[in-house]
Amino acid sequence: MTVPGRRSSTFIRLLRSGFTDPSAAARLLDADALAAVRSDPVLLDALGATADPDLALLGLVRLAEAQPADELPGLLDTLVSAKPLRDRLLGVLGASEALGDHLARHPHDWQALVTYEAADLHPGLPEFERGLADAHDPVALRVAYRRCLLSIAARDVCGTIDVAQTAAELADLATATLRAALRIASAAAPEDAARCRLAVIAMGKCGGNELNYVSDVDVIFVGEAVDGIDEGKGIQAATRLASHLMRICSETTVEGTIWPVDANLRPEGRNGPLVRTLSSHLAYYQRWAKTWEFQALLKARAVAGDAALGAEYIDAISPLVWQAAERENFVADVQKMRRRVVDNIPAAQVDRELKLGPGGLRDVEFAVQLLQLVHGRSDATLHSGSTLDALHALAAGGYVGRADAAQLHDAYRFLRAMEHRIQLYRLRRTHLVPEDETDLRRLGRSLGLRTEPVAELNKAWRRHASVVRRLHEKLFYRPLLDAVAQLTPGETRLSPRAAGQRLEALGYADPAAALRHLEALASGVTRKAAIQRTLLPVLLGWFADSADPDAGLLNFRKVSDALGKTPWYLRLLRDEGAAAENLARVLSAGRLAPDLLMRAPEAVALLGDPEGLQPRTHEALEQEVLAAVGRAENAEAAVAAVRGVRRRELFRTTAADIIRSYGTEDSPAEEDHGALVDRVGGAVSDLTAATVAGALRAAVQSHWGDTLPTRFAVIGVGRFGGHELGYGSDADVLFVHEPREGVDEQEAAKAAQAVIAEMRRLLQLPTADPPLLIDADLRPEGRSGPLVRTLPSYAAYYRRWSLTWESQALLRAEPVAGDEELGRRFIDLIDPLRYPMEGLGEDAAREIRRLKARMESERLPRGADPTLHTKLGRGGLSDVEWTVQLIQMRHAWAEPGLRTTRTREALAAAHAAGLIPTEEAQILDEAWVLATRVRNAVMLVRGRAGDTFPSEARELAAVGRYLGYAEGTVGEMLDDYRRITRRARAVVDELFYGA
Repeated sequence: MTVPGRRSSTFIRLLRSGFTDPSAAARLLDADALAAVRSDPVLLDALGATADPDLALLGLVRLAEAQPADELPGLLDTLVSAKPLRDRLLGVLGASEALGDHLARHPHDWQALVTYEAADLHPGLPEFERGLADAHDPVALRVAYRRCLLSIAARDVCGTIDVAQTAAELADLATATLRAALRIASAAAPEDAARCRLAVIAMGKCGGNELNYVSDVDVIFVGEAVDGIDEGKGIQAATRLASHLMRICSETTVEGTIWPVDANLRPEGRNGPLVRTLSSHLAYYQRWAKTWEFQALLKARAVAGDAALGAEYIDAISPLVWQAAERENFVADVQKMRRRVVDNIPAAQVDRELKLGPGGLRDVEFAVQLLQLVHGRSDATLHSGSTLDALHALAAGGYVGRADAAQLHDAYRFLRAMEHRIQLYRLRRTHLVPEDETDLRRLGRSLGLRTEPVAELNKAWRRHASVVRRLHEKLFYRPLLDAVAQLTPGETRLSPRAAGQRLEALGYADPAAALRHLEALASGVTRKAAIQRTLLPVLLGWFADSADPDAGLLNFRKVSDALGKTPWYLRLLRDEGAAAENLARVLSAGRLAPDLLMRAPEAVALLGDPEGLQPRTHEALEQEVLAAVGRAENAEAAVAAVRGVRRRELFRTTAADIIRSYGTEDSPAEEDHGALVDRVGGAVSDLTAATVAGALRAAVQSHWGDTLPTRFAVIGVGRFGGHELGYGSDADVLFVHEPREGVDEQEAAKAAQAVIAEMRRLLQLPTADPPLLIDADLRPEGRSGPLVRTLPSYAAYYRRWSLTWESQALLRAEPVAGDEELGRRFIDLIDPLRYPMEGLGEDAAREIRRLKARMESERLPRGADPTLHTKLGRGGLSDVEWTVQLIQMRHAWAEPGLRTTRTREALAAAHAAGLIPTEEAQILDEAWVLATRVRNAVMLVRGRAGDTFPSEARELAAVGRYLGYAEGTVGEMLDDYRRITRRARAVVDELFYGA
């Protein structure tokens, strides 16, 4: 009798045995079918040892209740007296709800677990073929298949076989099933079987002898007509047989399905014929196949049908597989494949993805297969379809470090074991780790984690995934360092040839030079070399992600040579997570940023500071520049300091732009391209203004001390005044002066001329820093007019002689340096010109259109493609800017928002005022931003300005990477540019030309 208020001893014992619902378990134990064994302590202990005692007990009750009355005692007697059967049967019932359902439907099948002979412990293909031999229709085949699967699952959950053996047995069972299905199909159509030879080639995990419990079985069909039969008719017969085989395995019957047979890895995929002749297969692979198809063929294995034909197929395609690394597009294909595609995984699932997520099974499989393709052409020991066998061979050959291979081996086995147990539960194809606590508990216990199964499972899973994620890239690169550093005597290393092959496969154009750089960086026993050996495997992977890995590695060597003895440099890269990746991106993205860095390598420190990539304000820049000028001994030293600040800040801006455009592992690429452009334009314009202010102060100090005899202001025009300067832009300016009280006008004019000449000289002195060209050609009368004028002189000129285009040029005029009050008065003077009352007249508008048309026909460089010229081409910068400026001149007198020097601001204001419809405004903005980014990209990549896309392939690819295009998609980039600018030109024709 149970004491009121206290739980029964049975309840407590069930709880201690691992049951999560002891009350339900007690009711199940009271079932009539278990009356003979319910009090047997052996049974309760055995149930408690399963992955899910509640599920195991429920399955046992259902199995017992399904037994005929005269056979139930035999089941129960065997259950309590034979430990092997007890462990197998209850182990399966506690791990697989689906196999429990099967046993309830087929109550005699438990007897498949009784025998315990040597052959039963490790059955092979012959045993499985015998197990399926009596199946003559799809329903019987499914029952027999599940019976065989039951025996595999039993050995798996009891630990009789490990994860690799389980996968191999599942592949053997699949092979036997394909043979049985082909036998059934042939029996149903003996005429077709007599007309053809058909071979079934297993691919994927089945071909590699490493199948999951539930997986598509990938196949390729090869057919030939028998002698005396027309080839076309023979292939039609083979196609009917192959189609029937697929249906036998895939279709759902009263006994469910086995697994889908997937033939989409065949030539041309689902668009190609289901069955081809051997010669047709070879013709396709020799001419059209892509790298991923040869990667898939690594696992090809003839499994069913005509054995001789299958062997011919394998013998014929094997040489092609191992020559794939010599194909023209191999490197580009590998770079595409290396960038993991997780975009199609829903965001909510990516952290639960066991196969495709970061640190998942696919990472290991891809890395191993790639290394097999690269090195298998000269080493036949690597020719294995099994991931674990291939990994062992790679380690034995020195292609992968032994310690790395051991860690990856353990991680892969654990992740595959997780995958097996997840799928075994309901026999469903899934790679998602469950979220439900009960499912996680069962999964953890099935893997032997019994104390805190959920917590231990999550910890072990994250640890192994982290190992895979960390080693995935190092697997490619660490042996390269071992090959050049040669620190461990007796360790098998990559030969120079193998190291060169690997570097070439990863995108390095000059493997010999790359190896020399690695040797210089990583050889020796110094602390510096040791840190480099830690950093380089990861850095090499980041370099390989760029369009020019060779340049990235060379630049890294240069920076390291310059800073190698500086204690903070390597410590920064080692300890500041983002610094090393940021540096790798910057060094491999083109010439400009590395050139700036080489002139002052200490700027690397900016890359490790979270605030280091933020642009500095104009005020802060000008304050630093003027302070540096004040400390200098002479004008040359002053401007050298100013240009040093400019160099550092240009590096800050280029580095931030590259990193935000490329993205990093922890921070995706900036999606708002307009914000990127605005940030660069503002930063470079502010920096140029500060540089001009510093040069002006230095020029005045060297000749006149603190005060120039005339007030002097610099007015930025064009992109400078519009805060839209690019990396390669000159500084377009106007100069204005006003004699100080008591100073002769001629003397003041001479002083103003002299200070301009001195500023220009100082800013163009030959030094290691990039020069700043000051262009005053937009002044009244152009090059024929005086360099500098007084305000009355400007007023007189604009009153009497000014042309419409000069008023248009003034739309982007803004004071940038010198006397602020004089600059403001200049703006007051020109506002009526650029924003005329009542708007621009029709005659003046017509004149602007005529001038624009003439410029289009005369100024485009000879031979330039008008669809790709960013400045003067169709829908480019000029088109958008002239359209916006015409609207400003016509409407800014009435719309204050249009009174801005910035193009995008004016465009937004025109839209807000209802002067441009929403879609048209978006089209113009997109085209202007894209053209600006292309110009910035060209300067970043080539180190010199350009208005069109580079013609050299690697430079063009680097521009594409900056713009967000993957390797091998430059054609798509050019098509997109043409499409976007073509739409913009249509808007320009409507709004500007009135078409």
